[in-house]
Parts: sequence; structure tokens; C-alpha cells
Amino acid sequence: MIDLKDTGVGLDGYALLSAQLESLLADERDFIANAAQFSAFLSSQLDDLNWAGFYLNRNEELVLGPFQGQIACVRIPFGRGVCGTAAATRQTQRVEDVHAFAGHIACDSASNSELVVPLVKDGRLIGVLDLDSPKPARFTEHDQAGIEQLAAIFLRLTDC
Repeated sequence: MIDLKDTGVGLDGYALLSAQLESLLADERDFIANAAQFSAFLSSQLDDLNWAGFYLNRNEELVLGPFQGQIACVRIPFGRGVCGTAAATRQTQRVEDVHAFAGHIACDSASNSELVVPLVKDGRLIGVLDLDSPKPARFTEHDQAGIEQLAAIFLRLTDC
């Protein structure tokens, strides 16, 4: 794999990451295995992350799934915090300053910005993909589109 940490993810970076993720997940369909690999992949390939992982929908509550990073909140109610808002609205949340986000849940006080992508397959919310950064305004529109594309690959190649 090409490490994009030193150069950042440029215009072609997410296309390369997409091809790498396709290859990484090609021979496995298990959700837990693929979610663990995807978390490790994101953590190793993107700069300025301090958390990358999943919260899974368990009866309208998010429960911690595979991740890379510091210890995390285990349960998040729908509608609460950035992850709960993404789950409730089924819309990606890109937050430049989590401390200014109403109802933010501070699982790691080092996190300053966040990108959360809801994972919806066949009309059903599987959970959310959560990326945290210590850098304020870390995630751009370009990052959002790229991560949404990677999440779509994960959903297509994984049994959920």
C-alpha cells in the first residue's frame, strides 16, 4: 500500500484508497472482520486521526464496534452527540469544532473535529462510521465525499 500520511489525501488519493480497500476486503464478507480491517486501514492511511471506527445500531441505540484509537464511549443514544445525530438523521455529520456542537459527547477530550457517516444498507441503518481528529476543521468536503465512497465500498463488500 502507498502511505498517504506524509502527503495528505489529494485529488487522486481517495481513488487510490478506494482501490486499496476493494482489494483488502475482496475475499472476506464477515462484518466484524471487515469492520476491523477498515478501521485499521483508515487509521493507517489518513493523517491527523485519533479515532476511526464503528458504532452499531442495536435497537435504536449505538453500541461500540471495531475501532482503532483510545478507549471510547460504549453506548450512544440516537439523536445525542455527533454519532447519535448522524444515526437519527441518516445524514453525514462533518463538524469542524466538536466543542461547539450542541450535545457533543466528549469520549476523548483530545478530539476537536469529527466526521460521521451513517451506514445504510437496503434501507436499514447498520450503524455509523466515526472519524475523530485532534486537529480543528480536519475534514473537508473532499474528505467527506471520499469517506462516503469508502463506506459504500465497505457496505457493498460486507454482509450486514
